[in-house]
Amino acid sequence: MLNVKMLKPYYVKEDKRFIRVVLAYQYFSLFIDEELYQFIPMESREIIIDRKNNRVHNVFDIFVFQRGKRIVYVSVADLLKLPDFLTHLHGITSPYESGQSQKEKTFNVDGELEIIIEDLEKENLRRLINRAIDSSDKKAFTLLSEVWNEEYC
Repeated sequence: MLNVKMLKPYYVKEDKRFIRVVLAYQYFSLFIDEELYQFIPMESREIIIDRKNNRVHNVFDIFVFQRGKRIVYVSVADLLKLPDFLTHLHGITSPYESGQSQKEKTFNVDGELEIIIEDLEKENLRRLINRAIDSSDKKAFTLLSEVWNEEYC
């Protein structure tokens, strides 16, 4: 029986197509039949996730775990069957999974801010028109109404 004790990335590398979770000694360990085995980077040392379909790309890779002189080989496909492995992996990759680069995220935030500012300006103009009506200021009402018509009609 397999259980994940610890799964921490040595580092996470991302590019346009993949998220790579690179593993190293002491960052990944499994309980195999109630005995603790430590990851050793002999064969494979990374988990590659395809950004497009959000799936693990290297399912046939083999990870090697060691306890004393005993060595166990576990495929990525076998690890993906473990709910706790998936939970750990999702926790590591979730900040990178949006599919957007940092530049695209900045543009989205800027666009959202622009919309908020436009809404605030519209509400402010509406309040100024109401204030002109309340104070019976025809000149201000006419001027503000013209601005409203130019901007929003």
